[in-house]
Amino acid sequence: MLTPAGAQGAAGTRESRPVYSYDNAIREAVWVDTRMDGDGDGKSDRVAVDIVRPREPAQQGRKIPVIMDASPYYACCGRGNESQKKTYDADGNPVQFPLYYDNYFVPRGYAFVAVDLAGTNRSDGCVDVGGHSDIQSAKAVVDWLNGRGKAYTSRTGTERTKAAWSTGNTGMIGKSYDGTIANGVAATGVEGLKTIVPIGAISSWYDYYFAQGAPLYDSGPEWLSDYVESPDARARCQAVQKRLVDEAPRNGDFTSLWAERDYVPNADRTKASVFVIHGMQDLNVRAKHFGQWWDALADAGVDRKIWLSQTGHVDPFDFRRADWVKTLHRWFDHELLGYDNGIDSEPMADIERAPDQWSTDKVWPPRSTAATTLRPGKGSAPGVGTLSLKPAASGATETFTDDPKLSESDWAAQIDTSTPAKAGFTTKPLTGDLRLSGSSKVTITATPSTSTAHLSAVLVDLGPDTIRDYTASGEGITTLTNRTCWGPSTTGDSSCFKETKARTANVDYTVFSRGWADLGTHADPDRGRPLTPGKRHTITLDLHASDHVVPAGHRLALIVGGTDAGLIDPPSTTPTLGIDLSRTTAELPIAGGSQAFARATAGSPYSTAPGARLDGVAEPRDIRPIPGATR
Repeated sequence: MLTPAGAQGAAGTRESRPVYSYDNAIREAVWVDTRMDGDGDGKSDRVAVDIVRPREPAQQGRKIPVIMDASPYYACCGRGNESQKKTYDADGNPVQFPLYYDNYFVPRGYAFVAVDLAGTNRSDGCVDVGGHSDIQSAKAVVDWLNGRGKAYTSRTGTERTKAAWSTGNTGMIGKSYDGTIANGVAATGVEGLKTIVPIGAISSWYDYYFAQGAPLYDSGPEWLSDYVESPDARARCQAVQKRLVDEAPRNGDFTSLWAERDYVPNADRTKASVFVIHGMQDLNVRAKHFGQWWDALADAGVDRKIWLSQTGHVDPFDFRRADWVKTLHRWFDHELLGYDNGIDSEPMADIERAPDQWSTDKVWPPRSTAATTLRPGKGSAPGVGTLSLKPAASGATETFTDDPKLSESDWAAQIDTSTPAKAGFTTKPLTGDLRLSGSSKVTITATPSTSTAHLSAVLVDLGPDTIRDYTASGEGITTLTNRTCWGPSTTGDSSCFKETKARTANVDYTVFSRGWADLGTHADPDRGRPLTPGKRHTITLDLHASDHVVPAGHRLALIVGGTDAGLIDPPSTTPTLGIDLSRTTAELPIAGGSQAFARATAGSPYSTAPGARLDGVAEPRDIRPIPGATR
């Protein structure tokens, strides 16, 4: 493969350089045949693909790699913090490409490809919210870029066009729905997809709408489909809309529709490397999504890297801009151009410890992390208990009554007070820092008073701190008026974007992991059943992945409650639940394991605890340069 002229740099600092004209770049649109007929009109659907690429490489006989963002949002809602949409000239040629990927990377010898998912903007077909149509929309473009598919110069015409200018090496990137599509395409194992960069992305659509049977929104995927679809698609896609209603029942059952939209079981098909970015306080695409995807990728031996911030649903361009663009540049240079720039030997994980303060880990979670079983115990007052390594006495119980008006914040604020809607369990003040890194599980044995019941479990750091204010507008950032520029601009496509700063809050406690379930799924996580009032049921809740240090002087708390207001939908009843403490446990990913916990709570000497490693902590494989690439 020829090395682009833009790649010249000093030995050991190989990087693509901005040597190509952005103003003179080729801007074109093609329509790729998806080989499916989602709208049932008897014709194969075509998806619109807007392309911007430097003119000079084609003139020099050089092929270039592709950065691709496949999205349903280019017309309805926009992308990025400023909600940019695609724009076109009078002839239908693309003028504005949202975000900075085009401005920054095209002069450096990359093509940027913006794909309208089926049923959106200028594409045929129907939106099916993460299903086969969505994924095939983007996969078909990767195939075309690698010479395996067909594309046309118009939506209905017969003139064919090939991507003769492309090496086929493709990197998919995107936030939220866009990053979700990247996950789904990677899980097909498609050839030519070299890397994905999912930002705040979904790994299982069931887990977006439900938490072990508990509904998380007051609507299903049909609402999102209708929201993003183009007006003409709504008229022709009624059958798809009906399926999204009929096969996604609000009772929380895991149906074949959800199985089709679960990418985690196919993580072992992934050939692309994966650079995950997620906000640990993302309450839209919750942190369970990256946690279960990361663990599955680790089990499959996939090359991977991760950034975890204190924000909610926020792009790293808006919480760590300069470092992010530099890192992404080096990542794409390594993965798509094959440059030996050393990024593969750097720490796997960057973790935001406090606003704008970051730490790194060679492997994530760290090797010393071990699943450690903590147990709730009775305290001196009802609902105000202990959390330790010691099992509760047989017959010890706590009782609470679900109050759908109260949230995890209400529970945490009254952790040391007997209140009827929660049971709280805390450690002693820590004598040393305690790090929890990864996903937790809480097993609860509960006796409900009604035939239906919700359960919530949250982990809380009790103590004063300054954190990103993830519950406020901006979810941890404040948008400023001044702009910084990331590449050249044209009249219709500016590279300059509003700066941001951390929006912080001083708090007395921090909820850092949470999980929810419908107790009716205790026997079968895929299907809920009516409960027998007065009968004991045991269920395990999966808590969201996190990486949090509870500092010395603070306390670690586990709170068990019913409905977590604002995060799961209210139930039809408000049961009273009795918790059998001797049959209730929290399995937490503690760095140093049980001995680290004992040291932090009682001052015993530290040593690394024995035991099996947690998922996701295997050493990354070496990331090899692309064969044939010039180093």
